[in-house]
Amino acid sequence: MSRIGKKPVELPKGVSASVSGQTIEVKGPKGTRSFTAGDDVTITLDGTTVKVTPRGTSKRARQQWGMVRSMVANLVTGVTEGFKKELEIQGVGYRAAMAGNVLKLSLGYSHEVNFEVPKGVTVASPKQTEIVVEGIDQQQVGQVAANIREWKRPEPYKGKGIRYKDEYIFRKEGKKK
Repeated sequence: MSRIGKKPVELPKGVSASVSGQTIEVKGPKGTRSFTAGDDVTITLDGTTVKVTPRGTSKRARQQWGMVRSMVANLVTGVTEGFKKELEIQGVGYRAAMAGNVLKLSLGYSHEVNFEVPKGVTVASPKQTEIVVEGIDQQQVGQVAANIREWKRPEPYKGKGIRYKDEYIFRKEGKKK
């Protein structure tokens, strides 16, 4: 039995959901998101709660049960609060700045890196050494943050590079004289 799947998802005020077949669409103050579940689970809407139940007792149905419930909960969180990833830039001369829809990164290369921000995500740079990625789709926000971080991952000797806020970088000791 799935402990996650058993809990119903509560819809807060200002959020509406509609179920048609295996597709659930959630509308809220930040936008609209939808998700299509597989045939192993059933999604039902009871007033202000969404319930997910498995169809049968197969292993796949029990696996999908908790996953679909988590996906529906993420839809509700996305349209009400949204998701946010914060990145820090560390290193002498490393900086970021927004120019329209392009994030300009100076990361010690011979050229400036221009990162085109995809649709559905907002990227801001409140300071030269901070980047904030926000959006209503958790997967897309995480992927954009990972793509930005990929340009200069933090290295283990001096810790220079782009890292997630509060990320711990295991530091190595340098050469001994």
